[in-house]
Amino acid sequence: MKFIDEAKIEVVAGRGGNGAASFRREKFVPKGGPDGGDGGKGGSVWAVADENINTLVEYRFVKRYQAKNGEKGHGSDRYGRGADDIELKMPVGTLIRDVDTDQVLADLTHHGQRICLARGGKGGLGNIHFKSSINRAPKQATPGEEGEARSLQLELKVLADVGLLGMPNAGKSTLISAVSAARPKVADYPFTTLHPNLGVVRSDDNHSFVMADIPGLIEGAADGAGLGHRFLKHLSRTGLLLHVVDIAPFDEGVNPAQEALALIEELRRYDDALFDKPRWLVLNKVDMLAADEREQKIAQFLADIGWTYPAPNDEFTFDLDTPRVFTISALAHQGTQELMQTIQMYLDARHKLMAEQQTDSIAEVSETISHSLIQPE
Repeated sequence: MKFIDEAKIEVVAGRGGNGAASFRREKFVPKGGPDGGDGGKGGSVWAVADENINTLVEYRFVKRYQAKNGEKGHGSDRYGRGADDIELKMPVGTLIRDVDTDQVLADLTHHGQRICLARGGKGGLGNIHFKSSINRAPKQATPGEEGEARSLQLELKVLADVGLLGMPNAGKSTLISAVSAARPKVADYPFTTLHPNLGVVRSDDNHSFVMADIPGLIEGAADGAGLGHRFLKHLSRTGLLLHVVDIAPFDEGVNPAQEALALIEELRRYDDALFDKPRWLVLNKVDMLAADEREQKIAQFLADIGWTYPAPNDEFTFDLDTPRVFTISALAHQGTQELMQTIQMYLDARHKLMAEQQTDSIAEVSETISHSLIQPE
């Protein structure tokens, strides 16, 4: 199935049915009085997050979704039937924005989440509601309300714990295929990856995390050059970024340090929030370096980019703010297992810290409420 991560649609809710103005007409019942029922409500349009869907391709072909109108009211106190709602199933991670106001209406972050995109109109009132002691035969009834209508921009941002970024042919697809069941296309030419790939990395029998691979970036990506700029948004939800660098490029004229610095600058220009995310350096294809020159070239590369953090493959500490650097060979599976285990340790520590912060926040709110309920003597 083709990967589509953007779409524009129109949703129109149903109109409410009109109320009825009717009077009883029965034998032996003179002056029967009003008996007009209310109109039924119009159908609403809902978005439902579904983890079994991973693309917005359906919304590229069907652009308009309209719910049915409510049924009008009838005599004999019969109310009109309400119209059924429409449910639009969308991938988890879809951001829904109103085109006219630029307001974010929904952010579908978990399976089964439901958001009303356009609410159906209320049914009109029948004349039974207008009867009074001075108005025994009301003839008025109200029309049904119009349903809401919106033009929506759908934007899919994949949900992943770890995101891979790097220049074309840095080895991102090889890495994700080496550590997960994902099988992206791997070839010896740039821009082999044309859409994001997700892989579940199982670090042990009881732990796993999701890794995302996006198309490679090039200099000028922040201005729209290349392919990767279209998919940088998919990294905005990740908790950790892995900057994959080809430390042994086939072309001798390519400078890995210059490419690494250029990509970091493009990341900063694209989005400050993305630039500030935790980012680790992964030096790939170290098996292509001569053994007697490997340490020297890695040290020179780190010096050229101004890397002053812990040395490659140091023992992991639980300082979540400390960037890391790893040397691996994705093709030869060298150092990949150690990298995945370290990532799992980092994610576990991060989740634990977030849970503690949430618990402290709840406790603080509860204490504040308790104090506010205490009445002075």
